Amino acid sequence: MRTLRMTLVGTLAALLVGCPSGCRDHDNTKVLKLAHSLSTEHPVHAALEFMARRVDELSGGSLRIDIYPSEQLGSEREAIELVQLGILAMTKTSTAAMEGFVPAMKVYGLPYLFRDSEHMWSVLNGPIGRQLLDAGVPKGLKGLCYYDAGARSFYTTEREITTPADLAGLKIRVQKSEMSLRMIEAMGGAPTPIDWGELYTSLQQGVVDGAENNPPSFFNSRHYETCKYYTLDEHVRVPDMIVINPTVWRELSAEHQAVLQQAADESVAFQRKLWAQTELVNLEAVREAGVEIIHPDKQPFVEVVQTLWQRFADTEVGKLAARIRAAE
Repeated sequence: MRTLRMTLVGTLAALLVGCPSGCRDHDNTKVLKLAHSLSTEHPVHAALEFMARRVDELSGGSLRIDIYPSEQLGSEREAIELVQLGILAMTKTSTAAMEGFVPAMKVYGLPYLFRDSEHMWSVLNGPIGRQLLDAGVPKGLKGLCYYDAGARSFYTTEREITTPADLAGLKIRVQKSEMSLRMIEAMGGAPTPIDWGELYTSLQQGVVDGAENNPPSFFNSRHYETCKYYTLDEHVRVPDMIVINPTVWRELSAEHQAVLQQAADESVAFQRKLWAQTELVNLEAVREAGVEIIHPDKQPFVEVVQTLWQRFADTEVGKLAARIRAAE
C-alpha cells in the first residue's frame, strides 16, 4: 500500500511539474491548483467555480485557481496528503476525512451534535469553527472556510430503514472516518469504508447494502438507480471545508491572501443558497425516479448512539461537543 501511494504521489508530481502547488504561468499569473472528489454537476463544484471566478476578478487576473474535479488527482484522502506535501495548493474535503489528520475534527462526526442547520452555522462562524479551521496548520492544512454538506441519511438497496434495528446485518458504506465507523457500529450495522468513486459499483454488485449521504450527493452519484429506499434520519451534519497548504498561503502576497479569503467567503454564501435549492430539487428527482422517501422517528436513532457520546465524554472531542451543544 505504501509503495502504491508513493507511486501515485510520484505520478502526480510529474503531472504537475513546473507548477506543483502555486506558481506563475507565462503571463506571470499566480496559479493555485485545487482538486476534489465530486462531479462537475455537484453544487459544491459550482461554488468552487464561483470562487475561482471571483479570485480572477478581484485580483485583476494576477491570481488564478485551476480546479481538478471527480478524483482526477486521487481520492479525497490522497488529495489531502498532496496538499500536505505541497504538490497541490488546495482541496475541498469533508471534515470527516480530516479526522485522520486533525483529531479534533472528530467532533463534527458525533451524531445529532447540531440541533439544526442554523445551530451548525452559528458554531461554524463562531470561535469554535475558527479554532478548528486553524487546528490543522501544524499538519500542513490551513482551513479557509466551511461549505454546507447538509444532513447525511441512509439509503439502501433492498431493505427500508425505519429504526436502528433495521440496520442489523447490513453492510453500510462509510467514509474513512473513525466517527463514521463507530456510529454505524452503535446503530447495529456493519460499517464498510469505500472510496466515493468506487461506491456505485459496490452497490450494484452487493459489496455493500447501502450508504449514507446528503440528497445532492445521492442524486448526482446516481446511487438512486440501485438504492430505492432513502431514510431521512439526518444522523450527522458534517460540513465540508476548503484547505490550503500553509506554506503556499504564506508565500502569497498580502493582497493575494485578502483576495483568496474574500473569494472563499463569498463562495460560502453562494454555496449555501445553491445547496438549499438543490436539496429540494434533488429530493423530488429521486422520488420521481422511484425512490421511497422515509421520514422515521429520529428519537430511537438519537438514543442508540448515546454510547458513542459516552465514549468521548472525557476527551478533547467531548469537551468541544459540550461547548457546541451549549452554543446558541
